[in-house]
Amino acid sequence: MSIRDELSVRDGFGEAWTRLEVDVGALSHQGHVRENNEDSYLVMKFGRSLENVLTNLDDGLLEHSYAMNGYGMFVADGMGGLAAGEVASRLALSKLIDLLVETSDWTLSLRRHKDATTVLERMTERFFQIDEIVKKEADRDVTLQGMGTTLTVAGALGNDLVIGHVGDSRAYLLRGESFKQLTTDHTLAQALIDAGVANPDDPASRSMRHVLTAAVGSLGQGEPQVQRFKLSDGDQLLLCTDGLTEMVDDATIATVLRRAKSSQGACDELVNLALAGGGTDNITVVLTHFTSLDGRG
Repeated sequence: MSIRDELSVRDGFGEAWTRLEVDVGALSHQGHVRENNEDSYLVMKFGRSLENVLTNLDDGLLEHSYAMNGYGMFVADGMGGLAAGEVASRLALSKLIDLLVETSDWTLSLRRHKDATTVLERMTERFFQIDEIVKKEADRDVTLQGMGTTLTVAGALGNDLVIGHVGDSRAYLLRGESFKQLTTDHTLAQALIDAGVANPDDPASRSMRHVLTAAVGSLGQGEPQVQRFKLSDGDQLLLCTDGLTEMVDDATIATVLRRAKSSQGACDELVNLALAGGGTDNITVVLTHFTSLDGRG
């Protein structure tokens, strides 16, 4: 699956649109061991527009078209017995979209501080709403008890990027020679590392990498990680489940992104590498490449 399109947004009142060409690719595979694929992904385009069709106003008073377009990228890795994990990841994504559609006043431009604050607060709230939906569904159906899912979402509008996250799926940003993990794993291993009682390569840390401390369906007192970033020309944003990161190291992932001719080509290669490395879990990758069209990153 691959999409190539453009994003546009006004950076300030009266300023020209900042346009970004967007190349999006995605792929999901159940791997060599799992009987079913509990991963889910979604890429959606969103926006609003006004177009000047007929007018007798003087030229220059209005632009011909006012268009604000963006993309939402979503990755979820379900967990639970039988098909419960698959249900949880699909439910999380579908219900999240329902919540978005039901929002009466979409905020598509983050020019003002209060707009950015609103978007971040709403994203946090929606994580808790999805958490409640998943828990209620598990309580309603005994076969789904204990189900949950990771959830990593990204929204891009022009050069604004907002990321929300819970679990051990990840978001990475490749910018030039820098390849950075934007999200923090909600795992016992990461908690031990953050507390300074273990190193990433310690046997204890490695054995705790799959023990989640927070997930949708069991957030408890946990908080989703919600962040805002500014995109630059040439940035590549990768969302993935741990089926990729357990099989392929960060340096190799970065090398694939740098040399790939398309986002879909990079996704195909990353999944093939994870399968060649063992493919012990479901593997899902969503990659977006942003290119500035008017020289303003």
